[in-house]
Amino acid sequence: MFGRPKPVVLDRYGSRRSRAVLPRWLLLLLLGAGLGVGAVMYVQERVLPPRLSVAESALLRQSFEQADAERLRLQGELGKTGEQLKSALADKDQLTRELTASRDTVERLREDVGALVASLPPDPRGSAVAVRAARFELDGNALVYDVVLSRDRAAQPFRGVLQFVVAGTPADGPERTLKLDPVPISVGRYESVRGSLPLPDGFRPRQTTVQVLDRPGGKLSGMRVLYVK
Repeated sequence: MFGRPKPVVLDRYGSRRSRAVLPRWLLLLLLGAGLGVGAVMYVQERVLPPRLSVAESALLRQSFEQADAERLRLQGELGKTGEQLKSALADKDQLTRELTASRDTVERLREDVGALVASLPPDPRGSAVAVRAARFELDGNALVYDVVLSRDRAAQPFRGVLQFVVAGTPADGPERTLKLDPVPISVGRYESVRGSLPLPDGFRPRQTTVQVLDRPGGKLSGMRVLYVK
């Protein structure tokens, strides 16, 4: 009990080594940073599209530049096409106006011709299709004709043929009669038929009988005999 006392050793740095543990906030900060880096790497590798290489990036840029150049070219062509469309529409409007004016002119001419036909002498036969006037001339070996036909009732056009029966003198022989080829016609209220038909060489026509038939060799709907000048 009263033995020799033991020496007491004082450690001046022991308390400092015991407080060398990292603070909790630093540990949390490092842990959060690690988790953030891991999350970014996970998203890049698993969620986002794969990253392009340098060559792939250059190819993508080149494709974009080509597509943009093509877009600009198409935009320019679209502008030109729009101008052409405007010009075509303007031309269409002009043609429409001209067509309307032409139709008005034709309608006035029809009215004038109708008044002129009405002033012609009536067909003395009173046929269904009246031969109002006709003119015949000899042009070489062809008979040139100009015949005006009319109808009182014109609900539907009359479709048939004109048959010319020509009496005259051939180059060598007595007078005889020729039946020329039939001429197709369609007559509304009135119709002017012009043309020419061949004659035999040296034939001199004297008069022509104009026959209006419903078909070649068919029913007679009108007739008139006129001299050839």
